[in-house]
Amino acid sequence: MRIFLIVVAVLILLSGSVVGVGYWKYNNALQQPLLISSEQTIVVPVGATPNVMFNQLEQKGYIKDAFFLKLYWRLENQGKTIHAGEYRLTPGMDIQALIAIWLKGDVILYRVTLVDGWSFKQVRRALAKQEALKQSIAAMSDEQIMDTLGETGKHPEGQFFADTYVYMRGDTDLSLLKQAHKRLVKVLDEEWENKADDLPYENAYQALIMASIIERETGVPEERPQIAGVFVRRLQKNMLLQTDPTVIYGMGDNYRGRITRADLKRETPYNTYVISGLPPTPIAMVSRKAIHAALHPADGKFLYFVAKGDGSHEFSENLTEHQRAVRKYQLNRRTDYRSSPPPSESK
Repeated sequence: MRIFLIVVAVLILLSGSVVGVGYWKYNNALQQPLLISSEQTIVVPVGATPNVMFNQLEQKGYIKDAFFLKLYWRLENQGKTIHAGEYRLTPGMDIQALIAIWLKGDVILYRVTLVDGWSFKQVRRALAKQEALKQSIAAMSDEQIMDTLGETGKHPEGQFFADTYVYMRGDTDLSLLKQAHKRLVKVLDEEWENKADDLPYENAYQALIMASIIERETGVPEERPQIAGVFVRRLQKNMLLQTDPTVIYGMGDNYRGRITRADLKRETPYNTYVISGLPPTPIAMVSRKAIHAALHPADGKFLYFVAKGDGSHEFSENLTEHQRAVRKYQLNRRTDYRSSPPPSESK
């Protein structure tokens, strides 16, 4: 009996020690800092469980005692899920801080700017450079992209709003295009609803075409209403628009930095030196300010303008004044002459 009591006492002491050690390791696991010396990132896939992520962190050597962390989650966060996405881990961060950002969904966000004046070809190139975006449109034609966006038969040019967009790793290029298209439709509808009277547009799409021409014509934002005023008056008087950006767009890959007399005479659907009215589609992506200018052109009598060479323009009311301005600003061009700055693809 004495031996039995001694054995029982020893077992009780041992079990108490095991419980104590277990409790100590449990608390240490919850208070441990991440074992990293430099910033790291970790991706939580869609549908990943906390158990999977704790195991992954332990395999990478970022934490110890994943068993106790999984036990903690089961006891304290039963039924809660972690948000999918990419997370930033920094030296000094502890496991509780990591769990907090998982629960909050504080993922790393990326930004891409679609620049006003860009063509859809430039938009596609910009999205292809975004390493965090899941690429899904590389093998798709422009027509297939528009069909996937639910806009079958629409030309893609000008159908996406120029702005900065935020996304997280794993988002697709197609989802970003869908966001940009919805934004364009919303802005265009809002501006069309509040347009000025007596405009020569049959519908909002024609206003969008005009906005794209305005966007490509000037690098000076304050000039947009004046540029719009010239084009609107020319349409109202059945004059040709005669705007170089439409010619350049119609030339496509044949454009090499300059327009010749032959180019101005060559008939394309976009050569407004030859065709009357507006071209069939927009020629670039637009900003709200360009749309607003197209729908609120400046009053006046200007019918002509010529680029000064610094991005701004000289406006004239008649052909005589215009020809004088042409002689002044274009016949003796400086080496750094430009009609307007080209949209940069560096963003």
